[in-house]
Amino acid sequence: MTGDTSQGLSRRAALRRGTALLSEGGIAEAASDARFLMLGLLGLETRDLLLAGDQSIGAHEAGRLDAALARRLTGEPVARILGAWEFWGLPFQLAPETLVPRPDTEILVETALASAPDRTAPLRCLDLGTGSGCILVALLSELPNAFGIGLDRSPGALRVAHHNAVANGVGSRAAFVAGDWCDALRGGFDLVVSNPPYIAQDLIAHLDRDVRQHDPRAALDGGPDGLDAYRRILEGVRARALLAPGGTLLFEIGYDQADAVRALARGAGFADRGLTRDLAGHDRVLAFSLSPGLSSGHTDA
Repeated sequence: MTGDTSQGLSRRAALRRGTALLSEGGIAEAASDARFLMLGLLGLETRDLLLAGDQSIGAHEAGRLDAALARRLTGEPVARILGAWEFWGLPFQLAPETLVPRPDTEILVETALASAPDRTAPLRCLDLGTGSGCILVALLSELPNAFGIGLDRSPGALRVAHHNAVANGVGSRAAFVAGDWCDALRGGFDLVVSNPPYIAQDLIAHLDRDVRQHDPRAALDGGPDGLDAYRRILEGVRARALLAPGGTLLFEIGYDQADAVRALARGAGFADRGLTRDLAGHDRVLAFSLSPGLSSGHTDA
């Protein structure tokens, strides 16, 4: 490693230096993190490292890169440092009020799309707890005639979600609403999706440092048993007739929550439409429809 900073180094040498620094600092994914930071901060593509890797980086670029490496060494995630991340092959701006989109959540998008037999239909989609808007925007990018609403309690998250919808070309088919779960909504939706807070309160302190120190607690805290949001959503979707006939309600869940969420859904009058696991084999997404013979907006006598 040459020098105390990246200034004067070639792109390749600066990347090697960044990788070494992060590795020495105990960062598990040192090579990929250093690469993401260099590409993102310096506005480069992979081909720029391949074809022009010997080009020196200037003082301003070096300062930005060194500051970013220092932040990563404190445990701040790469996505937070960059202020943006990719999901479903699309770019998403982030804010302190939003989660970093994770690959596992793409399983929710895949399952929702699989439940729509005709992707060209004028479907109505609802994303509860939209955050950065990544789930809703991904769905609308695959459903060209669909319209969607993203709901969140955080004004900051809603501003970012709106920006992301516009930036990804679906802004004219998306609306964003401030509200507490289902309280501000009416009408029937063909797809209702949610990746709600589902971490039990006493487990948050034991999460990885990247998560517990940098993800918004409101997007993690699922109450004493991690199930508070599921209860609210199931009750609200049913009471406010938010699921259209033939519609599907889909949840991302924690790896050990399938039985508990299924029991809550059955008690609220929903029928199980199946469980989808992620690539690691963990329970990830549950799908539900209204139970036969029961109409949304009414409960059993």
